Amino acid sequence: MSSIHTCNDARRLARKRLPWLVFDYIDGAAGEGFGEKLNRECLQALRLQPRVLNNVEHRSVSVNVFSQTAQLPFGISPMGMCNLSSPHADRWLAQLAAKHSIPVGVSTAASTSLEDMIRMAEGHAWFQLYFSGNEDSSTALIKRAKLAGYQTLVMTVDVPEVGRRPRELRRGFKMPFKLGPSQLLDFALHPRWSVNTVRHGKPELANFGGEFGAFERTASRAGADWSLLGKIRDSWMGKLVIKGVLNVDDAVKIKSMGIDAVQVSSHGGRQLDSGPPAIECLSRIRDAVGSEYPLYFDSGLRSGEDIVKAYAMGASYAFMARPLLFAMAAEGQAGLEQLCDVLSQETSIALAQLGVCRITDIHRDMLVS
Repeated sequence: MSSIHTCNDARRLARKRLPWLVFDYIDGAAGEGFGEKLNRECLQALRLQPRVLNNVEHRSVSVNVFSQTAQLPFGISPMGMCNLSSPHADRWLAQLAAKHSIPVGVSTAASTSLEDMIRMAEGHAWFQLYFSGNEDSSTALIKRAKLAGYQTLVMTVDVPEVGRRPRELRRGFKMPFKLGPSQLLDFALHPRWSVNTVRHGKPELANFGGEFGAFERTASRAGADWSLLGKIRDSWMGKLVIKGVLNVDDAVKIKSMGIDAVQVSSHGGRQLDSGPPAIECLSRIRDAVGSEYPLYFDSGLRSGEDIVKAYAMGASYAFMARPLLFAMAAEGQAGLEQLCDVLSQETSIALAQLGVCRITDIHRDMLVS
């Protein structure tokens, strides 16, 4: 029998099975976590308006994303060091992307090389680059992504400095790990994770080394500016997505520069504890950029109904992150598939309750004022 019926089930099981250090890295947020909590509260406060007798027997949760038909109503947001959750996490995410034709974001800080990820995803991979003031480093990775066959580049712009995440700091989380007495005790008390990690090798930052140098997770990226974005727009011939936007003026300017899409995101509340709830920013940005411009969304989504609410607030497509890591930590590849099936079913049932058959039929009037 399935052990995962909700995202909370996956998180609860992962909390038991992951070392405290790893769980707090994945689950943690900036400051005291108020921003992350507000993301969830604002999503929960949105109410959907049921309708009846509309013949919703034949429903579809597929969505058109950059002329590709994604068979699930959500993609996989880029996440660094996914293999901390399970040694095969990156491979399972890539295989999920290939199976359902959904985009998997491949982080600059991935624990599997960008070449291997696009191969395992059968082309359904977007490369995510941290928006850095170091043009040489950025240019080298962009060229590498081109050679590997990536058609979509995701620029993450909301990390000028890495947010302070006290839960990580209390556990002594660093990459690579620096082991002290508390970390050794932590790993000893979680033997299943520790044995698997030893057997398969500790996760590494797979996109670095050699000519690509080293990746410093906490390095400043404060030198990035609009002129650098313009240069990258001019040089990248594929689709370009700017991720981490919460401000209307920023979104309008990005659109005016010919960028293909904006991803509205608060980095899951991991950057600014006092930041606004991302779901409310989505609505305002949609009003400003118009109905046709592609707007993607992540931050705080924990159910199929949340996904539907994101579309109602203006999302063209939604992305999931942490819950997928928890599902793999809890039950491996089977857990990931269980959770994706849950989210897909919840989305489909929500459509039926609203009296529509397709995600594209969702609109703001389906929210209770």
